[in-house]
Amino acid sequence: MPRWLKRMLVVLITVFTFGLVTPPEYLYVDDAKADKQHKSGYIRDVVPSTTTFEDAELPSIHFKFEDVDSFVAYAMDQAEKQSVEKFGTKIGPVIEEEFRGAVLPEIEKVLTDIGTEREQDITNLEISEHPASGYGEKIFHVYDLQSGQDLIRFHVRRENPPKDGYWFNFHYHKAEDNFQKHYTLGEIYWNRNMPPKWMS
Repeated sequence: MPRWLKRMLVVLITVFTFGLVTPPEYLYVDDAKADKQHKSGYIRDVVPSTTTFEDAELPSIHFKFEDVDSFVAYAMDQAEKQSVEKFGTKIGPVIEEEFRGAVLPEIEKVLTDIGTEREQDITNLEISEHPASGYGEKIFHVYDLQSGQDLIRFHVRRENPPKDGYWFNFHYHKAEDNFQKHYTLGEIYWNRNMPPKWMS
């Protein structure tokens, strides 16, 4: 396979999967061998010689949204992926179905509202990555790419009302009130035992 075609496949796989899928190794292994022979190749062009391909950080890709619908579609995809990542393998199977049915539609309403409010500069909106693990509340944040400031923070907190077991309270905070007020999206019951840590 020609080297230019391999390079194009690596770029397309990375772009269309938002960097979540690693391109197959055979697309860049030959180029890595070519680098050792001092030939120009994909690895050498992208990764400094002091790092290995596995250690290198790929450049982040920001998508410029054309309208509110494209922003909401992207944001909902990220919301679902990061929520499932946060829940982990112990909490996820228990609450995932109820989360998709009750909480995700509420998140979509909030994302649509912020997209509509910021329609003039919708290309500056971005979704944070990496939900908080352990006991952290963060699921994801929507922020302004230019200023770097959060606009909305989507969180989940554990609650344990007396004699009522454990609940997950899904909520968001807005920059307008300095993230002080909780706006509830929904609550999901766990059981009477303390839930495991997030991402466990």
